[in-house]
Amino acid sequence: MAKQDKAQACPWSDLDPSGANLVVHDFLTTRLSALMSSLRRQVTLPYAKSFDLSIAQWRVLSLVAHAGTLPFGELVVQSTSDKALVSRTVRTLEERGLVTIQPETKASKKKIACTITPAGLTLYDEAIKIARKRQADMILSLNRGEREALFAIIEKLQGILDDE
Repeated sequence: MAKQDKAQACPWSDLDPSGANLVVHDFLTTRLSALMSSLRRQVTLPYAKSFDLSIAQWRVLSLVAHAGTLPFGELVVQSTSDKALVSRTVRTLEERGLVTIQPETKASKKKIACTITPAGLTLYDEAIKIARKRQADMILSLNRGEREALFAIIEKLQGILDDE
């Protein structure tokens, strides 16, 4: 029996508002975190590694490539990583000649921005084709109704969290 064929009873079907019977394994944060870890390891890591990039490096490179130039603070927010990891990642990408770091403005030497280099853009252009295909393969493992429901659920939960 394939993994995806194993159906588990939904522990959330008759969930008490207090969450009294909810075990840590079935917390929404735990389940989504486990899913994200598996997706990174099985979907993202193979193509990142094929370009000699870590997942963090791929994420930062793709964000900078999309923007062209991105202020460091915005890069931290968009990457959903901590400031120290983004800083180390940017420095590694700079050492490889994939991004450059410069002051955000002429007046401010403390605030920096990252810019994609031609070498970084070339690498990104090659990697993004594979990334899109790998992501599409995973998304298309769901039928159309499941894809649309999952997207709507993610949007709804994000909207609830953004409103708080």
